[in-house]
Amino acid sequence: MREKTKISLLAPARDLRVGMAAIDAGADAVYVGAPEFSARQAAGCSTEDIEKLCRYAHLFGCKVLVALNTLLTDEERKKAVKIAWEVYEAGADALIIQDLRLLQESLPPIRLHASTQCDNRTTEDVLARERQGFSRAVLARELTIDEIREIRRNTNIELEAFVHGALCVSYSGRCYMSEKVLGRSANRGCCAQLCRWQYDLLDKDGNELARQKYVLSLRDMDRSRYLREMLDAGITTLKIEGRLKDEAYVRNITAYYRGLLDEIFEEEDSAYCRASEGKIYLDFTPNTEKTFHRSATEYFLHGRTEKMANWETPKSTGEAIGRVRARGRNWLELETEKELHNGDGLCFGDKGFMVNRVEGKRVYPNQMPDTGVGESLYRNLDTEFIRRLEQSRTRRKVITDIVLEETERGFRLRIGEAAKEFEAEKTKAENGERARANTEASLRKLGDTVFEAGEVRIDTTEAYFIPTSVINAWRREVVEMLTRMREKRQPRTEVHRGNGGESQEIEKTEGGKKALMTCRYCILNEMGICRKKRGRREVAEPKYIRSGKHRFELVFDCKKCEMRVVEA
Repeated sequence: MREKTKISLLAPARDLRVGMAAIDAGADAVYVGAPEFSARQAAGCSTEDIEKLCRYAHLFGCKVLVALNTLLTDEERKKAVKIAWEVYEAGADALIIQDLRLLQESLPPIRLHASTQCDNRTTEDVLARERQGFSRAVLARELTIDEIREIRRNTNIELEAFVHGALCVSYSGRCYMSEKVLGRSANRGCCAQLCRWQYDLLDKDGNELARQKYVLSLRDMDRSRYLREMLDAGITTLKIEGRLKDEAYVRNITAYYRGLLDEIFEEEDSAYCRASEGKIYLDFTPNTEKTFHRSATEYFLHGRTEKMANWETPKSTGEAIGRVRARGRNWLELETEKELHNGDGLCFGDKGFMVNRVEGKRVYPNQMPDTGVGESLYRNLDTEFIRRLEQSRTRRKVITDIVLEETERGFRLRIGEAAKEFEAEKTKAENGERARANTEASLRKLGDTVFEAGEVRIDTTEAYFIPTSVINAWRREVVEMLTRMREKRQPRTEVHRGNGGESQEIEKTEGGKKALMTCRYCILNEMGICRKKRGRREVAEPKYIRSGKHRFELVFDCKKCEMRVVEA
């Protein structure tokens, strides 16, 4: 029988607590920020917490990947190498890096993953990462399924791709706008998210084509309908974005994708299987619209489509709940099938309000919104759902077989991979059936550990009486042995390093101007006036975007199907 391909669901973790929640919800691996030099400056994790997370993850055969993925100064590289060694010794399974000059340093023998910040969007890019000794390349979000297949056909490196979460409008690693305007470099972990600002769209003469719209603010990625297609294309790690997201979000989204993947794995003749162990016990029903949700796009997976952005708001819109049917002095009556709760958050466009009280289909806002009859409403905070997530007792258990065997001087207890012999007097039980039942019941009591009893066998020539307190003590000791063994599981593979590379340079475009963003997303296409699609029809085109005193030029490279935002 052909060996199945192991597939890893990779979840984000801003800290130890969120990382453990992701593992409980079904992640096969989690990625966290190093104590310094991660691409999310606000989401670094201490070495001590990384060590705790590694011990917990390894119990289930899960991996912990540490992001050390900013561009570094010469001085910082020395400190980054020190951090790399510290997290390696703490048990980390891989480092995610962007600065290729780190390859010239004395790094620990740990797997290296080429961050999406390396701009891995062509076969040549990914082949270069393979030659440099990377174990995995995190592909650019903009790639189509055909481009992914092409890369898979021509490379041997592991391929990782995003499936869910926030999108950068620029190719990752190629955005310099935040640094130019506010001195906060996206490549050094402190992006100010200028793509979420409001802009005026101007033609070449300065006339406004659109006013105060979020023209660069992409919807969130959601590729949940296409997981099998991505696996068949050669992706072996499916990544959820969100190292700044809270525990409720990570728990919900991870559980949602865990369920979808398990359905694929359970199909007859499936070629895929999980990369980790453990049975998940959920106590809620995952719903991606119930936690941070900017509406959805599959992005470029099947080519260029319209409505990749939401020009009305960069905020979470949540789930559509219906329309306003009527309004009074201090209430709105809704046309909806949803059950609403006191404290819910509702919104329309980029405006929102809280619900103080619900009476049937009538809601009493904390402040009356400027919304008319017929307006569509969305719920971006479902208080009851969030409460369930925050109080969730979701658990993950490793199903473990238990065997009690007779030895010359006593008994041997085996739980999973751990076993120990105990000297004991053998006393034949007066009631053999009851004795075996009591012994089995005591062996099954694995309590608050991460283990759950599978098959329990008592292989003895006679039914012996063993006091419950003795069985319990033996069981606790072997379970502790098993826990320590699994915590320390970390197969180290031989790592081959290639040559390093140079730091990325700021790109240039017409007239020597600096390209502050390079995007596959195109405002012309979003407006329905793509040059390639419209033929000879003349339409006024945006030439600039403006926000306050800041003005930028738009350059459309139709041959490459790219848009650049450059210094005006």
